Amino acid sequence: MLKPNTLRNALTDAVPALHNNPDTLRLWVDKGSNIATFAPSLSFEKQFNLNVAISAFSGDIDTIFVPVMAWLRDNQPDILTVEAGQRGCFSWSLTTNSDGTQDLTIILQLTERTKVTEVDGALHAETLPEPLPPALVTRPVELYINGELVSRWVS
Repeated sequence: MLKPNTLRNALTDAVPALHNNPDTLRLWVDKGSNIATFAPSLSFEKQFNLNVAISAFSGDIDTIFVPVMAWLRDNQPDILTVEAGQRGCFSWSLTTNSDGTQDLTIILQLTERTKVTEVDGALHAETLPEPLPPALVTRPVELYINGELVSRWVS
């Protein structure tokens, strides 16, 4: 699995408190399942909860949330949709400790695809990267119908 380690690296790189105290950051996976079809290939998708726990944190929690959101954009962009948000694919809880620090737990519902191919009687498994997001949507300012300009507007 690639995503737990890449998120750990993203957080320790972006959050000075985690860079200086990496022991306060714990990640673990639970509620994992493999989804496959009875297709000719043994390829499958891993679905799992990635739990992120940060203990004794004294900063603003957005210091954590913003790097997580940036990581999600590249590593699980579908979680940023309204539908995924309504399903609770990014949830969290916060406990305030007696010393004023906070313990933050984040739960991310993630997937990783594994491609399995057979080559010369041997099986080869490869974790696939996330599909590229669609290209940025352009904002045209003219409309042509049958080659004739019928409308122009200011964006």
